[in-house]
Amino acid sequence: MSSAAAPAATTNTRGRVIIASLIGTSIEFYDFYAYATAAVLVFPSLFFPSQNAASALLSSFAVFGAAFVARPIGSIIFGHFGDRIGRKGTLVASLLTMGIATVLIGALPTALTPGWQVLAPTLLVILRFCQGLGLGGEWSGAALLATENAPKGKRAIYGTFPQLGAPIGFIIANVLFLVLNLTLSPEAFIAWGWRIPFLVSAVLVIVGLYVRLKLVETPAFQKVVDSGEVAKLPLARVFKISWRELILGTFIMLATYVLFYLMTTFTLTFGTTAASLEAAKAAAIAKGAPLTDAAAAAFVPGLGYTRNDFLIMLIIGVVFFGIFTLVSGPLAEKYGRRKMLTWVTVGIIIFGLLFVPLFGAGQVGVMALLIIGFTLMGLTFGPMGAQLPELFPTNVRYTGSAISYNVSSILGAAVAPFIAVALWQAADGSTWLVGLYLSVMAVLTLIALRISKETKNVDYETNTSVPVEALL
Repeated sequence: MSSAAAPAATTNTRGRVIIASLIGTSIEFYDFYAYATAAVLVFPSLFFPSQNAASALLSSFAVFGAAFVARPIGSIIFGHFGDRIGRKGTLVASLLTMGIATVLIGALPTALTPGWQVLAPTLLVILRFCQGLGLGGEWSGAALLATENAPKGKRAIYGTFPQLGAPIGFIIANVLFLVLNLTLSPEAFIAWGWRIPFLVSAVLVIVGLYVRLKLVETPAFQKVVDSGEVAKLPLARVFKISWRELILGTFIMLATYVLFYLMTTFTLTFGTTAASLEAAKAAAIAKGAPLTDAAAAAFVPGLGYTRNDFLIMLIIGVVFFGIFTLVSGPLAEKYGRRKMLTWVTVGIIIFGLLFVPLFGAGQVGVMALLIIGFTLMGLTFGPMGAQLPELFPTNVRYTGSAISYNVSSILGAAVAPFIAVALWQAADGSTWLVGLYLSVMAVLTLIALRISKETKNVDYETNTSVPVEALL
């Protein structure tokens, strides 16, 4: 009976691979960005009401960073099972972990609720940590699902489909927040409207599970199973045989992470902060909560856009992110991953030095900054779906690519918003230090790229690591 069933279960159709890899990461990133947006717009006042505005914002970003601390742990857990039992089941588990945590955030009482002053922020940190665990296992599995099912010479193209989930998830989450802002009063949005994007996640998770449960195992992993080369301890083996690739992969991804979270989280904060202390005081009085002396002393100016206006500008920028994510796949196939990413990283270095003139050029300059930044983001993020997995042998590929991707999230994304806000404050409202920070991180990525080798033509199915007995 098993031999009769085997032929029907050896391959996934092209459409199923694309949809399953895309929809899962779209849902995961939707969940993640829903929190990122709320961290700027509502969480400072709802979960840290006893602090001044600047401290509350930093506390909210600190909780935001808790997920990035969890992501390497998630990469180890889900990577172990992804390399031990297969990609399909692991992807289902990562989606459930992320989705359940997101729904529970939407049902969580705030610190304004009597008796929840300490418990609410604590539970928010725990649930945010669980979000990070899920995302820690999601990306690598989706990238492997796409690239291990890709036809010859199209790994980078197929690898862009899970990457496309990032802009799609961002747009869905922020469009929903924007619609709620436009249709609800500020009081209603603060009271209960912010919960809707988190609760809606339950519907999206059900759709994602339906698609993923119909998958069969990837051909590359099935060959590992058939040859008896499944690693007993993938973590130990990848550190023993691929430690150099783990380090290179981490730094190759660094500029991508810093760029993205500066372009989303920091720009939203900077863009919607009042342009002067007088404007901040007037806005606070209009809300019925005048600025304290401490808050006034800690104030640093921003651009003064309304949050709805700036969200629209961000969404326009992210459209370019999506377009150039797709464009990056054919370019990486034609010119190679290393060469293409080298030139894009040089572009990111230059871009970081243009923060001050672009931010200072009015709405046209700000829109240009967002479009250029998100274009570079698409060009650097798209090839990563193939670049990082190609660094590792098949039987430790899930663990290796997941660890590199998620350790880089700590060095880049977890601290980027916090560092950016601190640099912005240190420069008394100027963004020159923030741009310089991006350029320095991109230099580190450029060094890693130049040290690494081209992976375009690497053997992707039979390059398993040495036999288990030789190592473990």
